[in-house]
Amino acid sequence: MKRRRKRALLVTPLVAGIFAATAGVTSGTEQTPVTGPAPGAAAWRADHSLGRTLPDPATASPERVAAFFAGLGKSERRALVRRHPLTVGNLDGAPLGIRYQANRVALKEERRAQLARARGRAGEGGLTRADRREAREKAERYAELLAPGRQILAFDPRARGQVAEVYGDLAHATRTAVVVPGSDIDLATYDGRGKNRYGKPAGMATALRHRMAALAPHTRTAVVAWVGYTTPVGLGPDAATARLANAGAPRLVRFLRGLRRTGVPAPAVLCHSYGSVVCGRAAPRLDSSDAADLIVFGSPGMRVGSVEGLHTRVPVWAARAAEDWIGRVPNAEVLGLGHGADPTDAGFGARVVTAARADGHSGYLKPGTDSLDNFAAIVLRAYGSIRCAPASQECADAR
Repeated sequence: MKRRRKRALLVTPLVAGIFAATAGVTSGTEQTPVTGPAPGAAAWRADHSLGRTLPDPATASPERVAAFFAGLGKSERRALVRRHPLTVGNLDGAPLGIRYQANRVALKEERRAQLARARGRAGEGGLTRADRREAREKAERYAELLAPGRQILAFDPRARGQVAEVYGDLAHATRTAVVVPGSDIDLATYDGRGKNRYGKPAGMATALRHRMAALAPHTRTAVVAWVGYTTPVGLGPDAATARLANAGAPRLVRFLRGLRRTGVPAPAVLCHSYGSVVCGRAAPRLDSSDAADLIVFGSPGMRVGSVEGLHTRVPVWAARAAEDWIGRVPNAEVLGLGHGADPTDAGFGARVVTAARADGHSGYLKPGTDSLDNFAAIVLRAYGSIRCAPASQECADAR
């Protein structure tokens, strides 16, 4: 009983510290994680028009999906895109070009549906003015994603929406990266319209690719902004627990394995803030063919006490800016609250790089920062260009 009271006393300042450290976010709501395949999976399973069983989106491995599409002709692929765009567009292991096509079709269909909903009169079918306004906003968002040149690798309209967008020629790149975001990111916010662009995954991806192009102009590069899990919103238990990370980690593993099956070189995975919790939960299931490096920055912890606790062979790099408020979050895990040790601590065992010029919690990939230069060098595997934190022998040894 005394031990239980003692642990409860520890939890109170921990939670208070986590909430206080996230100043600027005013409220939080508990999120229901999006799991399973995108809408339309039942119709896909029931489709026998090709005279063969289609791979189940819920259970088929990326290897099975890749083998299935390899056995199809062009007309058969086009037919599946036309009939099942949401399913094809989210099938990890399907060819990249097919997924781009399918997601354009899905976005067009969803946009038409939202425009029809927006035109409906309030009161009809239970619609309210707020429903119509939301439908208009979604239709506008989908129109933006349909702009020429955009490469949408995944699109799921459920709940707050999920998306993955490619910057560069992923099919022919020799150096690649995937950006995994933290809290308050969804389909509406991931590309950072307005302020704080470089705190959003699309802005991070763009800045990273531009910097890699500057450092290695003859290297073919591509970066994916991946919003493939339900992120926490504001303050609340979601930000302090692993519940959403536990749901998101299998989706990240599957996505990375899908890239591998389409011939994409193993990417460096950049994990920001709560995204590092997702990466920590995914790490035991990743090997060097899935990910070349894990880079965690602005991390509240990875739910383990050390790199050894991740049980992965993928190299782990870490960075934290001196002015990042995440440094005020207690690095502990008590009764499921908190995310454990600071990955930039010497005892954690990560390869720690400098972030002296990073702009707070959301400015690690802002142009002109040493953290952006370091991350670009890691992705390019130009290890001699990396600036290591003074106390990080692991980073120095890696160079």
